[in-house]
Amino acid sequence: MVTSSDLDRSAILRESAAAVRHLARICFKTGPPTHTGVELEWTVHDAADPARPVDATRLRAALGRHSPATLDATSPAEPLRHGGMVTLEPGGQLEISTPPRPSVAALIRATEADIAQVTDLLAAAGLVLGRSGIDPHRRPRPVVETPRYRAMRGAFDRHGPAGRTMMYSTAGLQICLDAGEPDQVADRWAAAHAVGPPLLAAFASAARHAGRRTGWASARMAAWLAIDPARTRPVWSPSRAGDDPTDAWISYVLAAPLLCLRRHSADWAAPPGVTFADWLDGALPQPPTTDDLDYHVSTLFPPVRPRGYLELRYLDAQPDRGWRLPLAVLTALFDDPGTVREAYTIATPVAHRWSTAARHGLADPALAAAAAALLDLALTTLPRLELPDSTHEEIRRGVRQRLAAAERRDQ
Repeated sequence: MVTSSDLDRSAILRESAAAVRHLARICFKTGPPTHTGVELEWTVHDAADPARPVDATRLRAALGRHSPATLDATSPAEPLRHGGMVTLEPGGQLEISTPPRPSVAALIRATEADIAQVTDLLAAAGLVLGRSGIDPHRRPRPVVETPRYRAMRGAFDRHGPAGRTMMYSTAGLQICLDAGEPDQVADRWAAAHAVGPPLLAAFASAARHAGRRTGWASARMAAWLAIDPARTRPVWSPSRAGDDPTDAWISYVLAAPLLCLRRHSADWAAPPGVTFADWLDGALPQPPTTDDLDYHVSTLFPPVRPRGYLELRYLDAQPDRGWRLPLAVLTALFDDPGTVREAYTIATPVAHRWSTAARHGLADPALAAAAAALLDLALTTLPRLELPDSTHEEIRRGVRQRLAAAERRDQ
């Protein structure tokens, strides 16, 4: 399999066929599904007054040499002790992206250590990590400004206020799974989407925003669904279950409008409505390059995004150590082809109910039933993850509590 690093990043794309070939090479890197990664986001708050704004200067001082370049252009942006990289979202949300690990136990150990390091850095500055998928205390406001973020804001403002909510107030949990062997990719791709709505419902943590109840179980996902369907709707759906995953992703990428155009100036705004396919057809003065195409892909935010691996983007941030529960559940569900197919069968009847899951969570009986069945299936597979006894027992108890909640809602 040719990887993106093997390609000429500045190669000019003069026809759509070249773009198709490039995307086909990099979207799914096949092989034994052995690695798992996690990306965790949190809102960041003043420890004494969580409603108090936290500015870039305070974050820069807290993170020091781990500050990302978007916060401090002179920072060495050192990784954390166990390899996690710190980045900041536009509203000052902190993210740790971990290197993938060959076992969930190793991933949990390394990630917990990196979280502890960041927690200590923040505590020294009087700051704490948030506990939910959307800021429960503050209204959306920018903290980190870059040309990309300004262009995003302008593009999303055309669709209403949800873009600013998403950019400045939301925090998600992303689970990264291998795409699998060539004959497994289609099943894993479909299942990753299908289990999304019931697991979003089971782990929704974003009901309160800016001091009030929102009427949504996951106001975070509600914001994502509202900003721009051309870049946030699911790539897969039950009605198109037979589509080839690579073909479906290529069509999605080329049909999405440009979010921004990188320039040497501070203005990265893209012409409204111009898609990447339009750019290939000559809509802009200069033809795009492979690097432009890769950057365009980074501005697409579907619930499941192929990045060589499968990036599952639909979960809310969890309080404290709760992130380990959906990590363990998803890893268990994708442990072997048989379990993947069983999870898909359970979830398919509700696989289209993204908005319902965001609105009602487990209050929706069909979603509660599917979530309960998936959690029960994950419990049967959990021993295969070979977690340390204490970790296994703690996660098992947490999943059983979620299962009990889902079963109560299903009755």
